[in-house]
Amino acid sequence: MTLAIPLTGDAVSPQAHRLLAAVRELVELSKGTVTVEQAPPVADQVPADADADAAAEVVPDGPEVRLHTSSRQAVLDGVALPLTRLEFDLLQFLAERPRRVFTRGQLLAAVWGYERAGERTVDVHVRRLRLKLGGSVPLVTTVYGVGYRLADDANILILPHD
Repeated sequence: MTLAIPLTGDAVSPQAHRLLAAVRELVELSKGTVTVEQAPPVADQVPADADADAAAEVVPDGPEVRLHTSSRQAVLDGVALPLTRLEFDLLQFLAERPRRVFTRGQLLAAVWGYERAGERTVDVHVRRLRLKLGGSVPLVTTVYGVGYRLADDANILILPHD
């Protein structure tokens, strides 16, 4: 069964948050999964007299991570990172879905491909990934009581070809 709940605006109201939590609890009790997807972005309308620089996309501050998907290499500010297969897959999964929060169960199903492992497995991999990325700017943030997401100020480029 698919249930689509359109939510508008950047902030989710407390009532919508409670509804999503209740639905998630009901679905997980019946061994299902809940996936929260962000609606496709609506093209921003820029007035004709607006400055061109104001319409330009804001580039995040901090270190730049480049994910070369064809060679499965991660490069942090020009230095190759020694990521394991699962660390790379986890970072790529989160980078492809910015501003979305994932539960440990969702990450296990999507990145590991199964849900039978303990949910703390995700915590261990996130901790190791954070250590390898450095502590100056946390790229993977914890949403307490829910799961993990990519940080808003994460500067990650996904490059399909080297």
